[in-house]
Amino acid sequence: MDLDTVRTFVAAADAGQFQEAAVELAVTQQAVSKRIAALERDLGVRLFTRTPRGAELTIDGQAFLPHARELLRVAERAVASVRTGHRPLRVDVIASRVAASGLMRGFHRAHPAIDLDVMMLFDIETAVAAIRSGAIDASFRAVAVPGRPLPEDIESVRVLDEPLQLLTGPAHALADARSVTVAQLVGHRIWMPGIVPGTEWAAYYDDLVAEFGLTIEATGPNFGSDALLDTIADTPALATFMGEQTRLVWPAGHGLRRIPVTDPTPVYPHSLLWHRDNPHPALATLRAHLAAATPGRDAAGTWMPNWVIPR
Repeated sequence: MDLDTVRTFVAAADAGQFQEAAVELAVTQQAVSKRIAALERDLGVRLFTRTPRGAELTIDGQAFLPHARELLRVAERAVASVRTGHRPLRVDVIASRVAASGLMRGFHRAHPAIDLDVMMLFDIETAVAAIRSGAIDASFRAVAVPGRPLPEDIESVRVLDEPLQLLTGPAHALADARSVTVAQLVGHRIWMPGIVPGTEWAAYYDDLVAEFGLTIEATGPNFGSDALLDTIADTPALATFMGEQTRLVWPAGHGLRRIPVTDPTPVYPHSLLWHRDNPHPALATLRAHLAAATPGRDAAGTWMPNWVIPR
């Protein structure tokens, strides 16, 4: 059903005259008459009766009018759902408890009028494909792993360098330390079952191991953060890394310790990725917010892989 004819019908019904409807729609009265006639042919009924005072709805016209209004409302909502600036900004944060999620919560607090759809995609290939297809507007990732450059149409900027901390149970040999150096971690077992080969975080930890001779184990199934915390609390021989801004909650009886790592401090580089031709106005607002909210230069005494994009 042609929406122009439906819109013309509603305008004529509201005005009660074809001439007034023509003025409202900025068309000729003849065009209004032709559209109404075409709609009547499609529906197989008369919609108007001509009178000396104009045009009155027939019984069929009265029955059709509320449905015609709803058709136009649905069409408007359909267009608004994809119109730049009217649909929500769709951003991938990887997971709900990590630093990127915290950055987006801060953005939402600062700009509550901007509608957001928060996505959680697993790997960088999926995220980049979603950005290029328009399924999402942006993604937080660590880039650019050697041998896997970003496509030329994908822009990126580093927005946060997040220090790693050591998480131990109460019986671990380092549990009472106020901080630990990277050198002190050599020989200790660091258990991280969430590391998946081929991901950007796997590349990061591979370089960390190679640089400092650490022992990171990714053995066993990944049952999630709760199971990881239970194991670390109960196993004196194991510790794990977590980002300083990772938000986790555990039972008080676990007695877990979050210990800063120093000399140097390994930092995980979070970057924002987006398509260079994305016109969504809220994307520019997000980039400006992140630039203002996070430090803009490398901090002294930190480490990250040499493939990380510069500030």
